[in-house]
Formats: sequence, structure tokens, C-alpha cells
Amino acid sequence: MATDIKDTVHAVEAAAVMRLLPARPRLLALGEPTHGEDTLLDLRNELFRQLVEQEGYGTIAIESDCMMGLVVDDYVTSGTGTLDEVMAHGFSHGWGASAANRELVRWMRAHNDGRPVSERLRFAGFDGPLEIAGAASPRQALTALHGYLAAHVDEGLLPSTAQTLDRLLGTDDRWTDPAAMTDPSQSVGQSAEASRLRLLADDLVALLDTQTPHLITATPRDHWDRARLFGRTATGLLRYHYWMADTSPARMTRLVGLRDRMMAHNILAIAERSPALIHAHNGHLQREKSSMTMGGIPLEWWSAGALVSARLGKEYAFVATALGTIRHQGVDTPPPGTVEGLLYALPEDRYLVDAPRLAAALGDTLPAPRVSPWFGYAPLDPAQLADSDGVVFVKDVPQS
Repeated sequence: MATDIKDTVHAVEAAAVMRLLPARPRLLALGEPTHGEDTLLDLRNELFRQLVEQEGYGTIAIESDCMMGLVVDDYVTSGTGTLDEVMAHGFSHGWGASAANRELVRWMRAHNDGRPVSERLRFAGFDGPLEIAGAASPRQALTALHGYLAAHVDEGLLPSTAQTLDRLLGTDDRWTDPAAMTDPSQSVGQSAEASRLRLLADDLVALLDTQTPHLITATPRDHWDRARLFGRTATGLLRYHYWMADTSPARMTRLVGLRDRMMAHNILAIAERSPALIHAHNGHLQREKSSMTMGGIPLEWWSAGALVSARLGKEYAFVATALGTIRHQGVDTPPPGTVEGLLYALPEDRYLVDAPRLAAALGDTLPAPRVSPWFGYAPLDPAQLADSDGVVFVKDVPQS
């Protein structure tokens, strides 16, 4: 068995990833089982550089606010702002404090300097403007979409004025109150104003669609693409807020599913532009149903990766990441009867595993699932091994 397992591992290189696949995928999704470890982000950065230089990839998209990500994209493509400003304002979830994310942005800007526009690398966040404690106001996305349309279509076609939107939106703290995440009665998502805004947002997106032949010639393609992003984000946020006000037992299942739906739609839009590396938690990128327990409630939903894979088929590839130890978080040497334990016994510090071949080598008797003592690390699910195109295994993760 040890020999069989050893035969499934390779160096962690873009070329080795491509050899596992029937053809270069439009989207290569690289998952991570925990957040905030620069060791994993450094590995991601190196893989992205190789994908750019050897495979023609042109975009990296990460699990960060899609609206904030526009700040990073402007910097790496045209030098707008400073690196410090971009790291402070271009990332959600605290990702801007990461040294590895800073290095990624610096390298992308240096790579793009002096290159023609068509050859410049692009950056995207693909998460909604959502945090664990709540959701953003739809103001930024909704008013940006309205502003774009107001500048380029007949005024009589607009379903609302900017002043009406502003009045219906009210103050942003009505939308961002963290109490609404645990108390639906504190949400404004099903108020009369929010219901009216959902209809207006839908009409604005419909207007954007019906005016596409005009808009893609009257404005730069990037402006039209961003208007579509504004539309997806505005309608997605309004839908998310609506279900935050729900009191049914399915409330949290709906919310986690809606978040991944927003992610999936952003990823599909990114796929239209160029081959892209997508980086996020394994649970957002896997093909099988995702699950977690929140507040004692077990949740299951289809991840963004599952939704995208269903649409793109072999144009979507998923490589999970698994870890041996994260000792500074209390995750010690994995038990030998787990997949991580079998991989940990191999001599190298990190390697790429041919997941389907490993699943075949293990046979019908699955290894025991690893149990993590730390909530922030999600071990590999042995039952999902064959549904991944590969697994990157990192033996030990030092403290960032």
C-alpha cells in the first residue's frame, strides 16, 4: 500500500497539475482547509506565477469582497493608488494584513508594468460583500449600477431616480446591524423599502441586459463588466437581506447557499475573461455538497464550486489542500489511519497527489475521517477524495 500511495504523488508544480487533467481548464480551483496561513498563500502565489508563465493564465480570484477587489484590480492593471492603500481597502475578512497577499499584489503590479492592456494580469474578489457577522448595505452596488445606466441610456428608461434610491436605502447602519445575523427581527430585509428596492434592482439589471448591444459599443468592455458585477451584487445583497429577516428553520441554510450562489455567479463571469486560478476554502470549491454546524444547527448546501462545475464540466478543475500539522493551533501529527496520516508518513514536505489514483489505491475501505481539535481547520473527507482532481498536501504549517 505504501508503494501504491508513493506512486500517486508529484512535485507541487503547475506542469504536474496539468498532467493530472485531460486539458487545461478554464478555471483551476485551489482550495485551502484553513484561512490565514501565509505558508499556503505563498504556495498559491508560486503556483499562480507558474500558471501565468507556462499555461497562459491571466486572472487570480480569491475569497474576498468582489467590490473591494476592484481597488486591487485597478492597482495591478494601471497603478491606481499605492500598495499600502490597496492592502488597506482592497480586501475583506482581514486578508489585507497578509504578507503573502501583499507580495501577490506587488508581483502582479510589477509584472503588468509596461505591458499592453491585453496582456495584463487581473485580480478579482469573488465573495459577496458579506462578513460572518452580517452583510453590507446594497448602496454602493445599487447606486453604481444606476449611475452607469444614467450616463448611457435614455433617462425615461430608468425605473427610478438616484434620489428615490437614496431615500429607500436610508442610513447604511440599518443594513449592517450585526444583531440581525442572530435576530431576524433586527433585519430590514423584508421592510417595505427593501421590497421596493428589490424590484428596482431587478428592473435596473433587466435594463442593463436589454441595452447590451448599445452599452458594449458606447463604453469600454470593462465598464460594462463592472456594471454587471454591480447588478449581481445589488440583487444578491437584497436577496440575502430578505432571508436574514426570515424566521423559518431553513434560514441559515438559505443564507449559506445564497452566499455561494453569489460566489458562483462571480466566478462564472471571471471565466468569460481569461483562464483563472480560483482560491478559497475547500468547502467553497468542492464538487460535493458542503456541510458545517453553526450555532448547533447542521447545515448542508451546494458550494460555489459545485454550482460552477455543474455548468462548466471539464472546464472546471478542483485541487484541494490538506495539512499534516498546524501546531500553533493545536493540530498535531495526524493519526496513521487517516488519509492525512498516510500522506504524512511520506518523506517530502509537500506534494501534489493524484486524488482519483489515491482513492483507487485505497480501495473500498475508506480511511477513518480525521477529527480536528481546532474549529478553524477542516480535515479532508475521505469519501470526497475521488471527486477532487488533485490534493496538495503540506506536511507542517509554521506560524505565520
